[in-house]
Amino acid sequence: MQTDQTVSALTIPEQIFLWLRLNMIEIAGAFAVLVIGLLVAGLISNWVEKALSRSPRFEPTVANFLSNVVKYALWALVLVTVLAQFGVETTSILAALGGLALAVGLALQGTLSNVASGVMILVQKPFKVGEGITTGSVTGTVQQIGLFTTELKQFDGLFVMVPNSELWNQAIVNFNRHPIRRFELIVGIAYSDSMEQARKELLALAEADERVLDDPAPQAFVSSLDDSSVGIGLRVWCVTSDYLTLTWDLTEAAKARFDQVGLSIPFPQREVIQRAA
Repeated sequence: MQTDQTVSALTIPEQIFLWLRLNMIEIAGAFAVLVIGLLVAGLISNWVEKALSRSPRFEPTVANFLSNVVKYALWALVLVTVLAQFGVETTSILAALGGLALAVGLALQGTLSNVASGVMILVQKPFKVGEGITTGSVTGTVQQIGLFTTELKQFDGLFVMVPNSELWNQAIVNFNRHPIRRFELIVGIAYSDSMEQARKELLALAEADERVLDDPAPQAFVSSLDDSSVGIGLRVWCVTSDYLTLTWDLTEAAKARFDQVGLSIPFPQREVIQRAA
């Protein structure tokens, strides 16, 4: 009781000085824990980033994100340890931090969903920068993959920014992932024309084009029997980078060749019979 009265009689600076003198060992220990803990957290974070960066499965963005998560988690651990040096009840602090994390998670549910989807995209790599994709109603070339959004340039030159959660939750078609792809052309001929000749002409066009691969070999076949025409199909494989120009050139060449050899490409016709009353 007398000691409390003596302390209360001191000025505030004197009380602070007395507290520092009485708790010098605890303060020194807490300071040492803080400094060493921050240094160790930085070293571990850098090691995690370098280790993940060396792995081909992790993009630099993912490696940086995960290393920061490790660093902040270690910082929180160091802070709790420092507070424990002064006799602070850490259980209540951990409970408060848990409640705060839950509240923040609920408030940023959409944002965190985009971050989680961005990490999955960067790890699983369904597409990379420079590849053409289509997903939902968006089709274009990937320009940048971030933790929150992915930027695309549509084939008509327009810029599109898509939340990562929308990309991750939909089927993604990647136009450039495989080195070769198949093109199928369907040309209609009249019922009076020769189906065998039409198949031979299409195969000749495919064999004459150097961009058409020999393996898998080109195929020509009867595709359908329509109301006004017989559909003759041609399937060829080519290098992915040649796909677009090959489709244009083969389509044009098929029309020109059929005109040259006398194979007609009919259009739908309808006969109207008028009867007198």
